Amino acid sequence: MSASVSSTSPQNPYVSIILPCYNEQGHVTAEVARICEAMDASGYPYELVAYDDASTDETLTRLHEAAPDYPHLRIVHFDRNGGSGTVRRIGTQQARGEIVVWTDADMTYPNERIPELVQMLEKDPALDQVVGARTSEAGTHKILRVPAKWFIRKLAERLTNAHIPDLNSGLRAFRREVSLPYLRLLPPGFSCVTTITLAFLANQHDVRYVPIAYAKRSGTSKFHFVSDAYRYILQVLRMVMYFNPLKVLMPVALSLLGLGIAKGIFDLIVHPLYFAINTVLIFVTGLLIGSLALLADLIVRSRGDT
Repeated sequence: MSASVSSTSPQNPYVSIILPCYNEQGHVTAEVARICEAMDASGYPYELVAYDDASTDETLTRLHEAAPDYPHLRIVHFDRNGGSGTVRRIGTQQARGEIVVWTDADMTYPNERIPELVQMLEKDPALDQVVGARTSEAGTHKILRVPAKWFIRKLAERLTNAHIPDLNSGLRAFRREVSLPYLRLLPPGFSCVTTITLAFLANQHDVRYVPIAYAKRSGTSKFHFVSDAYRYILQVLRMVMYFNPLKVLMPVALSLLGLGIAKGIFDLIVHPLYFAINTVLIFVTGLLIGSLALLADLIVRSRGDT
């Protein structure tokens, strides 16, 4: 993916704010202004890196028009659309700040509170990530999104043994150095925020949640309920499998083994010295999945990156 860069930002920022922009012409300047005003007032050295992800409208033009008024703004243009996850991965890899902030350019998140998230990380060296936990749902398909997100969040909590008020919030600040081993795991789409949350939690990094308001987005939503919800579920399972496969596979294996043993006892009572074929299949399947779980766990333990 080729990219062009224009830069007037400081050489040694403490905070790098990654701002994916795709067809945000109507409000991207207002979002840049809001972020820069808050960061200027905070006193933190920062860079705001706006990534135009091959927008088909005038987003890139609006950014260049705003650049002279915001010396901390750096603009990166992609010739091909890679998705918000790709933008955030590349942005974090190339960030020059110790603290990286992810947010969106659609006016939904209270970006004036970014300094508050950064301050929490600065004051507590043991804290690795701060997430803005939304207290309301203002997105499209609200009737479907709320129960679907609740189910996915509860699944993630069950598999990670952690309380997760908001699994896929787009507003978060974290230590860049801590995130580097997990960047290669980020998918190109919206579920990248879920991935970075689960990666930190699965490796016992301290993650804190701060309640935030969530406004109605400006412009057109890029979220597609069926396909993106499906990807979220797959990504939760994939991440837990990557870091702790026993959590996913062993309950299935033990359930099948227990069912096979119970069915075997039933067969012995009803038909002495005879086991039904389905009983054998259930028990053997449980053994195979259990063996796979132990093998996957061995691979994880020997991988050396967790």
